[in-house]
Amino acid sequence: MRRYAAVDLGASSGRVMVGRVGTGTLELTEAHRFANRPVRLPEGLRWDILALYAGVLDGLRAAGQVDSVGVDSWAVDYGLLDADGALLGNPVHYRDARTEGVAERVWATVSAADLYAATGIQYAPFNTLYQLTAAHGSAQLAAAKRLLLIPDLLTYWLTGRAGTELTNASTTQLINPRTRDWSYDLADRLGIDLKLFAPLRRPGDPAGLLRPDVLAETGLTGPVPVTTVASHDTASAVAAVPAAGERFAYICTGTWSLAGLELTAPVLTEASRAANFTNELGLDGTVRHLRNIMGLWLLQECVRDWGEPDLAGLLRAAAGVPSLRSVVDAGDVAFLAPGRMPARIAASCRAAGRPVPESRAEITRCILDSLALAHRRAVNEAQALADHPVDVVHIVGGGARNGLLCQLTADACGLPVVAGPAEAAALGNVLVQARAQGLVGDRTALRELVAQTQPLVRYEPAGDPARWRAAESRLTGG
Repeated sequence: MRRYAAVDLGASSGRVMVGRVGTGTLELTEAHRFANRPVRLPEGLRWDILALYAGVLDGLRAAGQVDSVGVDSWAVDYGLLDADGALLGNPVHYRDARTEGVAERVWATVSAADLYAATGIQYAPFNTLYQLTAAHGSAQLAAAKRLLLIPDLLTYWLTGRAGTELTNASTTQLINPRTRDWSYDLADRLGIDLKLFAPLRRPGDPAGLLRPDVLAETGLTGPVPVTTVASHDTASAVAAVPAAGERFAYICTGTWSLAGLELTAPVLTEASRAANFTNELGLDGTVRHLRNIMGLWLLQECVRDWGEPDLAGLLRAAAGVPSLRSVVDAGDVAFLAPGRMPARIAASCRAAGRPVPESRAEITRCILDSLALAHRRAVNEAQALADHPVDVVHIVGGGARNGLLCQLTADACGLPVVAGPAEAAALGNVLVQARAQGLVGDRTALRELVAQTQPLVRYEPAGDPARWRAAESRLTGG
């Protein structure tokens, strides 16, 4: 039996989890959880990366002696280092407004179609490519000698060694999904200096040892290796989907819903681009062909606006609201920025001529129905685009605890939903570390261990499928 520390950072909170792995054993406990609170400065919205690093150190101290450490986080954002390796300011938050209108500037040089053909990455205004274009000419970027994505930055502080993990790098819109290397021609055309990035690493590669000052700060006894994991949290979560075989779809739920398929090759067709599906790299040469959906961010922002009411009570009340009365497009970029979410949802319904939800329960039901519809559309379109039929949908991440959302997704998709594990990203993180040390076999064995050891709940589709088809048609105008 060995113990592994998984540093798992989400957009609203961070946690350090301890995984115990042995023959037929996979146990996960929380050592420390801490808030991830962005800060709005005069120059814009920023991540409080020093507070996050302090939370990581506190978590490693609480975890106790471990056999390895791995770090995963959200994608696209980065920190810049100067020639001495010092951080040049707090990393910019992907919800910051600096990339507004930047895509059009990029497309003037490289068309959206050519970008997709080169990288397979969906359009999102916050992709790293657009962030770097927005930063062009800034004093900070001019002074930078190294760019590290968020999990790579934390790994650098823990070890003193710099690298760029591949699954996360694939979200930058600067990786060629066929070669699994940088898209050098694209970067040259856009004036992006790829020498800023540290050498690429793959999941399972050694990332270094905890530095002496980290050992002293955390009370750990060295040497403690740090292992490169699938450092994009969605890549780690998909690695821990407890699926049998290949005929499954997944929805990684949390602040975002990432809904799609695991494939062996990217889907780079014009139809896939038009549907705004992305091709991010996963574990063992796989591709995550998925769509980004706004996710439980909509509910999180409403709950924050309402003064943090009892969520369980809110969901019980929402279950009693008639279904599909009010829906919005859960992928609409109009919901990307924080603030006044209940009013913005009401305004969206009003503008579309739909019934306007008024009570908290009605707004909550509107959000969950809308997410279920978005899940339905993504799962159906992914199957068609990839010519890859599925028999089951796996929901992992925080939304797996939301029974109403899981049942509505089963109803909307007309497929059984298997919910769990909720801490899929941390489990995938732990299992890649364990596999690097020879405790776990191939990807199939990894998933079998998750299925055998973690609590899962199955939801069968119910209700009238025609109502969901009609609601989707009204929403999409199709």
